[in-house]
Amino acid sequence: MATKVMQGVKVLEVAQFTFTPAAGAVLADWGADVIKIEHPVRGDTQRGFLNMGGVKLDPLRHTLIEHPNRGKRSVGIDLGTAEGQELLYELAKQCDVFLTNFLPQVRQKNKFDVEHIKAANPNIIYARGSAWGDKGPEREKGGFDGTAFWSRSGIADCMTPPELPGPLSQGMPAFGDSIGGMFIAGGISAALFHRERTGEAAVLDVSLMSTAAWASGANIAQALETGIITKNSMPSSGGAGTNPFMGNFWTSDGRTINLCMVSPTGLIRDTFEHIGKPEYADDERFADVLSLMKNAKAASDILVEAFATKPFAYWREHLKTLKGQWAPILNLIELANDEQAIANDTIIEVEASDGGEPIKLVRNPVQWNGEATETTRAPQASEHTELVLMEMGVEWDKIEELKAKGAIA
Repeated sequence: MATKVMQGVKVLEVAQFTFTPAAGAVLADWGADVIKIEHPVRGDTQRGFLNMGGVKLDPLRHTLIEHPNRGKRSVGIDLGTAEGQELLYELAKQCDVFLTNFLPQVRQKNKFDVEHIKAANPNIIYARGSAWGDKGPEREKGGFDGTAFWSRSGIADCMTPPELPGPLSQGMPAFGDSIGGMFIAGGISAALFHRERTGEAAVLDVSLMSTAAWASGANIAQALETGIITKNSMPSSGGAGTNPFMGNFWTSDGRTINLCMVSPTGLIRDTFEHIGKPEYADDERFADVLSLMKNAKAASDILVEAFATKPFAYWREHLKTLKGQWAPILNLIELANDEQAIANDTIIEVEASDGGEPIKLVRNPVQWNGEATETTRAPQASEHTELVLMEMGVEWDKIEELKAKGAIA
């Protein structure tokens, strides 16, 4: 059995899309019992996303649902009804954490804002995910990672070379969502620890905008200190202006090797030998780091020419003994099949709802005691309604009555 550090923790999730549900998925990976509340008819709105970026998604193999919802149980409750709200409060009484990303006005309308949930259970930790934060004039405004994480944050601007006519679009679905979900899970973990130590059940907030700001924190601090905003450069083969051992180098078959030797000290001879140019290790222009940086353009040209003589596969194998830091630039499928990624259990498999081949997902970044993550598929909408209600002690006749009223699915 894999270590389950959240074993015994119960999480009540009223959230949809990826940002905040991703936090629930991480907690479920860690052993928490995560109960996801979905509308009894519509379910999580993201279940209806069957075309993403021109890629058709199978509703029974819905990867955009599986990624942020694996390991959970789904209960269908209409929170617009008094009966549904009472059921939610009863569930909250039995849970340690309440997790939501619904807007303040929706939380108030359907009576699951902080005061409502805390009235049911004063000891519950209330965690909110939002686009823009829970304070300020835009706290009631919605947003996605494409707006709050990518566009408004400055990330799109920094990622775009100045030569391009406009900013790059976000090419990765749920990019900021997945990062922010990990932050929420970390915050909940700290809040559980704080409650254990002090008895106080905190309210915590994570926004997509704050997630982006933290991810860009080093660059933001530099920009505020110097007034200079650094941006990506246009793709080219070659080293940096002052360090030829830092840059992307194109291979003979059009692929790319990245060198990232921030400090070339002790690496000059080894690098020239590995690219098949050992004679340049004795060239006075590159005799030491200061000389190398002074003659960076000449050294870069040598590297460019050398890398262009051999294909990508050759360099991937040949550079395994290189002392300096480097990496092949891979695509997503290559990453999933990379020997180092496999050795570290980066990809996990869950059963598919259609009974076909397992669905492959990425495990969360934390590994406990070197053990592979164990989890289950995402639930179908409302799949566990009766089971969870019976665990609460609700009689079957009452369940049938609630179904007839449309309060549950």
